[in-house]
Parts: sequence; structure tokens; C-alpha cells
Amino acid sequence: MAAVPRPRFLVAVLAFCGVVVAVMQTLVIPLLPHVPALTGSTPTAASWLVTVTLLSGAVCTPVLGRIGDMYGKRRVLLVSLGLLTIGSVLCAASSQIGVLIAGRALQGAALAVMPLGVSIMRDELAPNRLLSSVALMSSTLGIGAAIGLPLAALVVENADWHTMFWVSAGLGLLDIALVLRFVPESPLRTGGRPDVLGVLGLSAALVCLLLAITQGGDWGWTSAPTLGLLGGAVLTGLLWGVHELRVPSPMVDLRVSARPAVLLTNVAALLIGFAFYANSLVTAQLVQEPTSTGYGLGASIVVSGLCLLPGGVAMVFLSPVSARMSSAHGPKVTLAVAAACIAAGYVVRFFTSHQLWTIVLGATVVAAGTAIAYSALPALVMRAVPVSETGAANGLNTLMRSVGQAACSAVVAAVLANLTFQAAGRTAPTLSAYLTVFVIAGAAALLALGVTLCLPGGRASIPYTVGHNRTAGAAEHPPAVLAQESSP
Repeated sequence: MAAVPRPRFLVAVLAFCGVVVAVMQTLVIPLLPHVPALTGSTPTAASWLVTVTLLSGAVCTPVLGRIGDMYGKRRVLLVSLGLLTIGSVLCAASSQIGVLIAGRALQGAALAVMPLGVSIMRDELAPNRLLSSVALMSSTLGIGAAIGLPLAALVVENADWHTMFWVSAGLGLLDIALVLRFVPESPLRTGGRPDVLGVLGLSAALVCLLLAITQGGDWGWTSAPTLGLLGGAVLTGLLWGVHELRVPSPMVDLRVSARPAVLLTNVAALLIGFAFYANSLVTAQLVQEPTSTGYGLGASIVVSGLCLLPGGVAMVFLSPVSARMSSAHGPKVTLAVAAACIAAGYVVRFFTSHQLWTIVLGATVVAAGTAIAYSALPALVMRAVPVSETGAANGLNTLMRSVGQAACSAVVAAVLANLTFQAAGRTAPTLSAYLTVFVIAGAAALLALGVTLCLPGGRASIPYTVGHNRTAGAAEHPPAVLAQESSP
């Protein structure tokens, strides 16, 4: 049994869980170039350490979010953290590529911690704490990524690579203990029967789509496997949509998801995810390029990872700023400001990619915009969906960010692979390849700005349940409303 929740402890524990999950997502990136030699595998097999995490996270995030709404968010949160811990132990105890891939798949399922944490906060926190807490929880995805890269790089250079997975397992166990102690189970549940066909249909459509996106560059975009998977994704998605509209308790309520306020927010999340991920993907590689390229700095893995650390620090400090902006002007305005900030960051990156400090500056501006955006997105979702669907709706929004990141990974890989030249006897991307990535990512941010401006305006509200009053021994309260202005 969890103790009576203290808001500060509750938020700190859930945010820490989010950071651990985000660190896990980026843990293997510095290790990838070394995996074939360490495991006796191929580079293609090694790439699945990232791909399988993306796939399992995309599938499990909306599914576990919905199950949390139905059967208890804390219970499903503990299951997610348990999967992360088991996956970490598998990776720590083996050097076989198959076992590592299986472990990474289990770790990816823990991405559901993000929407589940937001849902618990909505159920348990008073309105004066809700926005700032949700902003911090949502920003942990970027904070953890910025922290995880340099930490993992330090381990790769100075210790046995299994160490980082043992540390991940230990953090997972610590998360479970903290949740059991400080996070209560929400009394708000939708009940009903699980939509098994909905889960299978959504999973099949997502696997087909993301496999095509992540592997299309290697297979060929016009190859039979890629086109077959894309066609399968479309067909399965259509059949899944028909099924969801007919069942009484759907996996995803498409009628709610089709509302302009929800649909456009999810489109904006996809574009923001795309724009953010380009910053993480190319920064380390750009500064590690050898000086023989004429633009590279020849930095070490650790230095390249540290380039993203100021952005992580900025995210920590900007999440409460984003919450105050949303309270004063509405989350629509906040998201618009964030998208404009990300676009401005890529303008900086386009014109200042020759010195380390200017590269760090541009990356930090992009991270700052991302922090504000990730903080505003859950508020936009919560004001547009019923309290009983918070987990599923935020899970779907997190999924859209993941799809955007997958698309970004494919685009960046294609650009860097096709715009190359010979430098000191090796093939390297040209500077124009990196600049092209910045232009594409900046354009995605501007598109996100346009979509945000199309969001419905006027007064909006965030329904919430006053769970902390219940646990403190007060009488039960009906759902209350946190009013917000969504446009100026």
C-alpha cells in the first residue's frame, strides 16, 4: 500500500521514473558502432537494438495507457517498470545479440511510464500544481535523453559496457520501490472488457509502418518488403479503424481522437518529435567528424555527448516556465512559442556549424523549444478528452512523437548517406548534408507552428479528480475543472 501521497514526493517519484525511462531509450546509441565486434554480429543486427525499442515502445505506450485507464494506472506503471528491469538484466547478463534485442524490446515497453505518470498526476494533484507537474513529467523524455548520452559514452570509454545495463536494472528496481511507497492507486477506472482485436490491430499496423520507415533505407524505398509493409499498414489501419468504431469499449476512441483539438495536437506532436530528434541524431556525429572533412571537430564520444547536456539542463528549468505560460495564455500559445523557438534554433545551427560553442548554443535553443513543447502537449490533450481516457489519449500523443522520431531517423540516415564525399580516404557526409537536415527539421517545426495556430481557440478546461483530498480523509469530491485560456 502506498502512503498518503505528498504532492512533492509524488511528482518527484514520477518524474524520476520518466528520466530513467528516457535514459534507457538512448543508452545504446554510443555503443552501436562497437556492437558488431563485441557480439560477433552484423551492423544490421546491431541497429535492431534501437529499432526494436522503438517498435515495442510505439505498440505498448497506447495499449498500456488504455489498460491503466481500465484497471489501475499505478498497477500498470509497476508492470512497465518491471519490464524495464527485466530487460535491463537480460542485456547486462549476455553478449548474444538475440538476447540483447529481446532485452531492448522489454525496455522499450517502459515508454508507457510517460502517459501513465501524467494520468496519475491528473487524478491526484490539485489544480494549482497540475500544469507545472505535468510539464515536468513530459519534459523528462528530453531531459533523460540529454543526460543519458554523455553518461553512456563515459561508460563505453571507461568501463565494461554491461555496466550501464546493470545500472539501468538497479534504477528500475529503485523506481519500483519508490512507486510502491509514494504513489497511490487512482480510484478512477473506466472498467469494461479489453479490446483484444483493437490491441492486435493497432500493434500490427504500427509494426508494419515503423518497420517500413526504419528499414526502408536499407531495403530500398521501392523494394517489395518496404512497399508491402506500407500497404499492410494502410490496410490493417483501415480495418482496425472500422473495428474501433463498432466496439462499445474501443482501444482508442476514434470519435474523440478525431476532434480537431485532439487530432491537430497529435499532428503537432508528430512534427515536434521529428524536429527534436534531428537535434539528437546529428549533433554527436557532426562534432565527431574528423578535421580532415574541413568542418568536423574530431571530438571524442564523451565530448560529443556532453554537447547535449546544456539542453537537458535547460529543459529542467524551462518546464515550470512552460506551465506558467500555459496558465497565463493557454497551452496553444505555449506550443506556438515552442515551435517557433525550435525553428529559430535550427536557423542558428544552419549558420553556425563550425565551432563547438555555437553548435552547443544551437542545440540548446532547439532543446529549450522542445522542453516548452513537450510540456504544453499534455495540457492540450487533457483539456480535450474525458478524465477517464487520460492514459489512452496521452499514450497516443506519446506514440505520435515516437512516429515522428522514427520518420526523422529514416530521413536523416537517407540524407547523410546520399550527400557524401571522400575525405582522407574515407567516405563522410558533406557539410551540406548536415545543413540539409537542419533545414528539414526547421521546416517541420514551422509546420508544427502552422498546425498549432489552427487549433480551436476560446476558453477550454481541464477536468480533474481531487484524489489528494480523498486520501487525506476529506469527503469525496466530484470532478472539478481547471479553466484555461487556449488562445490570446
